[in-house]
Amino acid sequence: MSEPRDIRIKRLKMRSMRRGIKEMDLILSAYADQNLTAMDASGLDVYDALLHENDQDLYQWVTGQVPPPDTYTDLISDIAQTFQK
Repeated sequence: MSEPRDIRIKRLKMRSMRRGIKEMDLILSAYADQNLTAMDASGLDVYDALLHENDQDLYQWVTGQVPPPDTYTDLISDIAQTFQK
């Protein structure tokens, strides 16, 4: 059974707020609040997959310390721009 879009967005927002480190809570929850409702299904799929990654890796990708995997390059760039605003 498919998850309704509004429930999926709520779930992704909650997972964005409840990370392992506070920095990623702040970064991802701000990004989720501003962008998830405008994403199409494939964008939500990529974001959902990103949320399964380790917080230390995510933080290094977003801050530019380490390049992200190709799968996440565009999304990480978008998240980093949102974070820097």
